[in-house]
Amino acid sequence: MKQNEKTNVMRVLDGKKIPYEAHSYEADPTLTGEQIAGILGEDAQKVFKTLVTQGKTGAYYVFVVPVNGELNLKKAAKASGEKSIEMIKQKDLLGLTGYVHGGCSPIGMKKQFRTFIHETAATFEKMFVSAGKVGFQIELSPKDLISVARCEVADIIGD
Repeated sequence: MKQNEKTNVMRVLDGKKIPYEAHSYEADPTLTGEQIAGILGEDAQKVFKTLVTQGKTGAYYVFVVPVNGELNLKKAAKASGEKSIEMIKQKDLLGLTGYVHGGCSPIGMKKQFRTFIHETAATFEKMFVSAGKVGFQIELSPKDLISVARCEVADIIGD
């Protein structure tokens, strides 16, 4: 990473004086979350992906889950109070959030959507999420992420 290269996510955190550590790797949109965790030398349970969904009511929701876990759509619907929920189409992601697939972050989206984070995040001192650009991750405390992204903590992954 260039010494002073900043993503929008980093600028948001800097503006709120929230400490984080930036990490970068060779941008490759074909990498899985578990491969990225390996590149970072971290346990995949500490590296989280950001998923955007739409409920039956038409409302959008953001779910932050470990890269080695899978969002349970029934649990997600229950947490959000929807009858059902489904993933948005990948082609709709950029227009809705301002982020591309593989670089979506719960911080700094075009609009603040109701956001949920899997309950395991609270068990870690530090966790990783996308810094808003493919090839960039940020490491920060779950408490700070929950605060800045206004996350609700819930059991949202499959068993």
